[in-house]
Amino acid sequence: MKVHRRALTAIAMGSVGLGGWLLKPGQARAAGFPDQAVRIILPFAPGGNSDIVARLIAPVMTERLGQPVVVENRGGAGGSIGAAAAARSRADGYTVLFGSSGPLSVNPAVQSNLPYDAVRDFAPIGMLARTPLVIAVTAGLPPQTLAELIAYSKANPGRVTIASAGIGSSTHLALELFNAASGAGMTHVPYRSGGELIPDLVAGNVSSTMTEISTAMPLHREGRIRILAVGSSGRLPIANGVPTFTEAGVPDYTASSYTALLVPTGTPNDVITILRDAMAAALANPRVIARLQEMGTEVASAEEATPAGLTLVLEQELAKAKRAAEIAGLRL
Repeated sequence: MKVHRRALTAIAMGSVGLGGWLLKPGQARAAGFPDQAVRIILPFAPGGNSDIVARLIAPVMTERLGQPVVVENRGGAGGSIGAAAAARSRADGYTVLFGSSGPLSVNPAVQSNLPYDAVRDFAPIGMLARTPLVIAVTAGLPPQTLAELIAYSKANPGRVTIASAGIGSSTHLALELFNAASGAGMTHVPYRSGGELIPDLVAGNVSSTMTEISTAMPLHREGRIRILAVGSSGRLPIANGVPTFTEAGVPDYTASSYTALLVPTGTPNDVITILRDAMAAALANPRVIARLQEMGTEVASAEEATPAGLTLVLEQELAKAKRAAEIAGLRL
């Protein structure tokens, strides 16, 4: 029986194991990986938080891998279009999904007929960071603290509005969990994006918002809005005077969006390890850390920045999103 010369070479080099020396189509051996550019599919338009983080880590990963790491924006459908493109890519390590709360946790909880399966179609590399959400109020609203806001909303049923980036968005689900935990009963006002609601918040057309700290912090510093609580587990250096929700009277409530790297299912483990090490180098880079801290973004822990750690995060976040969707009355 004739045996292909490349297969014999692979066996001689020890790059394949007994009983499985022929790799599946599209899979790559770690030896020589990468020998071409790696693309990161970012399932959102340029300019947002995810885009900033992706372009922060790409140069460091490029240096570590010795090949260009290119960020490719593929926005649309709340991240579903880009996630589907990544899921359909070859499982060779050369296509990486820049995942986040939307396509990985929120969309599976609120959308039917997704063109990908967030669990089955991806293999985790590791979590990158969390960006805490905050509740911020328009400058003219009387409450000065979160406790006062909750009391004010209860005393004025239906009058205190809270804006989100849209029905079924991560900020919408977070505020539904907040209403359930606090009993505030604030009235949800959905917008088409987080950026679109800000002018109305500043103008006082809506009472408050649940949004990412990186969006709210510049306006808070200028005194145009007031951040009353932050959804992190502890106080943030850039907003040390702002209490957490737990400190402000809503025990055990946290709210954040996360970012992570994943590859199509079937990507070899040794390739995933190489990509994970490059990601870890980026997260340890002082310039990356400083920029993330400026945004109020928290770097993932050493445990979260692993495939096993990210798997646990994804399970927890999906369960949380499903619970919030049920509270909001959303159906697939």
